[in-house]
Amino acid sequence: MKKASTILSHIRNLPEFKLLKSHYCYQKFISLLNPRFKKAIAFVYVRDNTLFVALSHPGFKMELNYNKDLLKSLLSMLAKSDEKCTNMKASKVVLFNSKHLSIIKEEPIESTVPYYREMALGEFTIESEDVELQEAFNKIKKSIEKQL
Repeated sequence: MKKASTILSHIRNLPEFKLLKSHYCYQKFISLLNPRFKKAIAFVYVRDNTLFVALSHPGFKMELNYNKDLLKSLLSMLAKSDEKCTNMKASKVVLFNSKHLSIIKEEPIESTVPYYREMALGEFTIESEDVELQEAFNKIKKSIEKQL
């Protein structure tokens, strides 16, 4: 009986799943970039010795246009250092805008509750004759007393 790892490696080496290998290299390439560029890139792919970079927003195009050499050198360094990505070579870089969002998922911002010691003591007189206002002020008094 074959082990699961040998079956998976065999499946991964099939010609139908050739894109899985390149997807690993694309993800690794994007992970090597600085966070500002990671946010700018929607997806990348290499075809005919050209690196195509899809941008998530048109505003990033000028900034990455000035850094094309950085992208090419980073891709060539990845091809030299990782044996899985030896076919990832590009002599040109083409930037284009995409309607897709960035592949980097932004972490949700946690709502923060300010933790502080309550300064009020809840000692005040209610001078209103309206019953609803008196009930509202009494609720406020009770909530202040609970926080002490």
